[in-house]
Amino acid sequence: MLAISLMRMGAKGKPFYRLVVKEKRSKRDGKYIENVGTYNPMTDPAEVVLKHDRIQYWIGVGAKPTETVASLIKNNPAQIAE
Repeated sequence: MLAISLMRMGAKGKPFYRLVVKEKRSKRDGKYIENVGTYNPMTDPAEVVLKHDRIQYWIGVGAKPTETVASLIKNNPAQIAE
């Protein structure tokens, strides 16, 4: 089963996260299939960069976002280009 979850990066005390698609049973910072965004909680406000088209693709093929990732997706909707 696939999951879209956070992968911790950065130094001790300075977290930085990648949103990745991976097998549900793999380790938090283990091997992943695709990087679909980033989340930096250290900036004010927190910086969130998402590849909405790829996230929708993976959800369409059965990947389930974790609670935290679902919240990030919901609170950062896709910007419609004019």
